[in-house]
Amino acid sequence: MTAPQTPTTAEELRGAGLRVTAARVALLETVRAGDHLDVEAIATGVRDRVGHISLQAVYEALHALNAAGLVRRIEPPGSPARFEGRVGDNHHHLVCRSCDVVVDVDCAVGHAPCLTAADSQGFSVDEAEVIYWGLCPECSAAGTAAP
Repeated sequence: MTAPQTPTTAEELRGAGLRVTAARVALLETVRAGDHLDVEAIATGVRDRVGHISLQAVYEALHALNAAGLVRRIEPPGSPARFEGRVGDNHHHLVCRSCDVVVDVDCAVGHAPCLTAADSQGFSVDEAEVIYWGLCPECSAAGTAAP
Protein backbone atom coordinates (compact mmCIF):
# COMPACT_ATOMS: atom_id res chain seq x y z
CA MET A 1 0.00 0.00 0.00
CA THR A 2 1.34 3.42 -0.95
CA ALA A 3 1.56 6.22 1.59
CA PRO A 4 -0.60 9.25 0.79
CA GLN A 5 1.30 12.02 -0.94
CA THR A 6 1.83 15.29 0.88
CA PRO A 7 0.09 18.12 -0.98
CA THR A 8 2.28 20.70 -2.67
CA THR A 9 2.26 24.26 -1.43
CA ALA A 10 0.23 25.26 -4.50
CA GLU A 11 -2.32 22.54 -3.76
CA GLU A 12 -2.60 23.73 -0.16
CA LEU A 13 -3.23 27.29 -1.32
CA ARG A 14 -5.90 26.13 -3.78
CA GLY A 15 -7.45 23.92 -1.11
CA ALA A 16 -7.75 26.95 1.17
CA GLY A 17 -9.50 28.88 -1.60
CA LEU A 18 -6.53 31.14 -2.27
CA ARG A 19 -5.11 32.12 -5.63
CA VAL A 20 -1.72 30.53 -6.30
CA THR A 21 1.03 33.04 -7.02
CA ALA A 22 4.81 32.67 -6.93
CA ALA A 23 4.91 35.20 -4.08
CA ARG A 24 2.36 33.30 -1.96
CA VAL A 25 4.15 30.00 -2.54
CA ALA A 26 7.49 31.61 -1.59
CA LEU A 27 5.94 33.29 1.43
CA LEU A 28 4.35 30.11 2.80
CA GLU A 29 7.57 28.16 2.23
CA THR A 30 9.62 30.92 3.90
CA VAL A 31 7.41 30.92 6.99
CA ARG A 32 7.50 27.12 7.23
CA ALA A 33 11.29 27.02 6.82
CA GLY A 34 11.79 29.82 9.34
CA ASP A 35 11.48 30.04 13.07
CA HIS A 36 8.82 32.47 14.28
CA LEU A 37 9.83 35.09 11.72
CA ASP A 38 8.77 38.73 11.77
CA VAL A 39 7.45 40.45 8.65
CA GLU A 40 10.83 41.95 7.68
CA ALA A 41 12.54 38.54 7.81
CA ILE A 42 9.71 36.99 5.80
CA ALA A 43 9.92 39.74 3.17
CA THR A 44 13.68 39.16 2.87
CA GLY A 45 13.14 35.41 2.46
CA VAL A 46 10.49 35.93 -0.20
CA ARG A 47 12.70 38.42 -2.07
CA ASP A 48 15.53 35.88 -2.04
CA ARG A 49 13.19 33.39 -3.72
CA VAL A 50 11.19 35.48 -6.21
CA GLY A 51 12.73 38.93 -6.42
CA HIS A 52 10.96 42.16 -5.55
CA ILE A 53 7.84 42.16 -3.41
CA SER A 54 6.49 45.12 -1.50
CA LEU A 55 6.12 45.02 2.26
CA GLN A 56 2.41 45.78 1.78
CA ALA A 57 2.03 42.69 -0.43
CA VAL A 58 3.74 40.59 2.26
CA TYR A 59 1.34 41.93 4.92
CA GLU A 60 -1.67 41.23 2.69
CA ALA A 61 -0.52 37.70 1.87
CA LEU A 62 0.21 36.94 5.53
CA HIS A 63 -3.25 38.14 6.47
CA ALA A 64 -4.82 35.87 3.85
CA LEU A 65 -2.71 32.86 4.86
CA ASN A 66 -3.47 33.42 8.54
CA ALA A 67 -7.21 33.72 7.85
CA ALA A 68 -7.04 30.49 5.82
CA GLY A 69 -5.30 28.69 8.69
CA LEU A 70 -2.09 28.02 6.75
CA VAL A 71 0.10 30.14 9.06
CA ARG A 72 -0.30 31.26 12.65
CA ARG A 73 0.31 34.79 13.89
CA ILE A 74 1.69 35.23 17.38
CA GLU A 75 2.35 38.55 19.04
CA PRO A 76 4.08 38.36 22.39
CA PRO A 77 3.60 41.65 24.28
CA GLY A 78 6.37 44.11 23.43
CA SER A 79 7.38 42.19 20.29
CA PRO A 80 6.47 42.58 16.64
CA ALA A 81 4.06 40.07 15.17
CA ARG A 82 5.70 36.79 14.22
CA PHE A 83 4.46 34.02 11.99
CA GLU A 84 4.90 30.28 12.10
CA GLY A 85 3.92 27.35 9.95
CA ARG A 86 2.97 25.08 12.84
CA VAL A 87 -0.82 25.21 12.79
CA GLY A 88 -3.69 22.95 13.71
CA ASP A 89 -2.33 21.71 16.99
CA ASN A 90 -2.46 22.95 20.55
CA HIS A 91 0.96 24.38 21.38
CA HIS A 92 2.32 27.39 23.19
CA HIS A 93 5.53 29.42 23.22
CA LEU A 94 8.59 30.13 25.34
CA VAL A 95 10.04 33.65 24.90
CA CYS A 96 13.46 34.78 26.13
CA ARG A 97 13.28 38.13 27.92
CA SER A 98 16.84 38.95 26.87
CA CYS A 99 17.33 37.90 23.22
CA ASP A 100 13.63 37.56 22.21
CA VAL A 101 14.06 34.02 20.84
CA VAL A 102 10.71 32.22 20.56
CA VAL A 103 10.36 28.44 20.69
CA ASP A 104 7.40 26.08 20.59
CA VAL A 105 6.34 24.07 23.60
CA ASP A 106 3.64 21.42 23.51
CA CYS A 107 0.66 21.88 25.78
CA ALA A 108 0.77 19.65 28.87
CA VAL A 109 -2.89 18.75 28.36
CA GLY A 110 -2.68 18.28 24.60
CA HIS A 111 -6.15 19.41 23.62
CA ALA A 112 -7.76 22.81 23.18
CA PRO A 113 -8.57 24.67 25.25
CA CYS A 114 -5.96 23.48 27.69
CA LEU A 115 -7.01 26.00 30.31
CA THR A 116 -10.45 26.70 31.67
CA ALA A 117 -11.34 30.28 32.47
CA ALA A 118 -12.46 30.87 36.05
CA ASP A 119 -15.49 32.69 34.59
CA SER A 120 -16.08 32.35 30.86
CA GLN A 121 -18.60 35.23 30.88
CA GLY A 122 -20.84 33.17 28.61
CA PHE A 123 -18.15 32.68 25.96
CA SER A 124 -17.78 29.32 24.28
CA VAL A 125 -13.99 29.02 24.73
CA ASP A 126 -12.18 26.94 22.10
CA GLU A 127 -8.56 28.03 22.51
CA ALA A 128 -6.15 29.35 25.12
CA GLU A 129 -2.86 31.02 24.25
CA VAL A 130 -0.03 30.71 26.73
CA ILE A 131 3.34 32.44 26.60
CA TYR A 132 6.03 31.40 29.04
CA TRP A 133 8.65 34.09 29.71
CA GLY A 134 12.20 33.60 30.97
CA LEU A 135 15.78 33.31 29.77
CA CYS A 136 16.84 30.86 27.07
CA PRO A 137 19.71 28.46 27.86
CA GLU A 138 22.28 30.63 26.06
CA CYS A 139 21.30 33.83 27.90
CA SER A 140 21.11 31.94 31.22
CA ALA A 141 24.60 30.49 30.69
CA ALA A 142 25.96 33.92 29.74
CA GLY A 143 24.52 35.41 32.92
CA THR A 144 22.43 37.83 30.89
CA ALA A 145 19.98 39.74 33.03
CA ALA A 146 16.41 40.11 31.85
CA PRO A 147 15.62 43.73 30.92
